[in-house]
Amino acid sequence: MPLTSSFEMTMLLKHMLRVNITVLALLLACAALVSCDSAKPNQAESARIRTKLEAIPLDQKVQFTNDEWKYILTGCQYYVLRRRGTELPFANAYWHTHEKGIYFCAACGNPLFSSDAKYDSGTGWPSFWQPIGGDAVSAASHSSFSGGTEIMCARCGSHLGHVFDDGPRPSGLRYCMNSAALKFVKAVGN
Repeated sequence: MPLTSSFEMTMLLKHMLRVNITVLALLLACAALVSCDSAKPNQAESARIRTKLEAIPLDQKVQFTNDEWKYILTGCQYYVLRRRGTELPFANAYWHTHEKGIYFCAACGNPLFSSDAKYDSGTGWPSFWQPIGGDAVSAASHSSFSGGTEIMCARCGSHLGHVFDDGPRPSGLRYCMNSAALKFVKAVGN
């Protein structure tokens, strides 16, 4: 059927555009579903690695591959703990936490800091003046991040944050940690 006017041509083009947009939206929705589904970790593999981690005594080192860590850490945790990332100040879980308890490594469960050593450094990250024990964390042999020294979990080697020499007494140190690297467990009765 021949088109007789520019009005009919305009209407036909508008209809074709709506159909193309609808098809494109459906294709994008399908692609999103497929990518979200494929991005989900294998639950059996994740459970296997968690069981393996739980079987390692706290006094022994944890040595997992980065692929193994990816199965048991969130994307943000992996970025901070394994890729040495830093989260935003004042926009993280524990910078303003004042409850009593213990902060553990989010990767391996190693106890790292007590809330008794936590203080408000004004930096927007959870800060402590000392670790929970002398062997809880280890310092890198290099300095970085504005003169601070990188701090890692002594058990699994995950990046936690940095230590600076501008903290309060008695240590004079400021352990400036990433919330994503920590898991806080409230003290009983708190």
